[in-house]
Amino acid sequence: MSNNVDRTVERRLERMRAAVQRAGVKLTHQRLEIFNEIVATGEHPDVDTIYRAVRQRMPTVSIDTVYRTLWMLHDLGLVTTLGPRQDGVRFDANLDPHHHYVCVRCGLVRDFESDELSALEIPAGLTQLGSVVDARVEVRGLCAQCQDAGAPHPTERRSTP
Repeated sequence: MSNNVDRTVERRLERMRAAVQRAGVKLTHQRLEIFNEIVATGEHPDVDTIYRAVRQRMPTVSIDTVYRTLWMLHDLGLVTTLGPRQDGVRFDANLDPHHHYVCVRCGLVRDFESDELSALEIPAGLTQLGSVVDARVEVRGLCAQCQDAGAPHPTERRSTP
């Protein structure tokens, strides 16, 4: 890992620790392992992915503990969610302004920054639906690996009767 990535992970981890302590939540070893897992990945994992990774280091962790910890972090504003997706909500510890690229074939999600997309104005008529607290753009397509594998774009596949 590069020094910038290490510093970013450490900054996110410290922000989580401090916020959880301020909220009066006990910093258990299991929670700290879950915190480490979510901040160290750029994969935008779902609950099952985090559970499997933490369980390799800590076999006694339960999926319920992972689930409750992730939603606690969400409620404290320390992670955001992507989704809903068919296979579950995915979590993102990157709170800096950014957008997402999502592969429609394999589900890969990557962060990217764009001043142009960040500057988009929210349409005035949207207030009829409710208030807006955040806006992020999700760009969908086929990642380079799926393209190289020759995977057809889902909209290009047509079933024949």
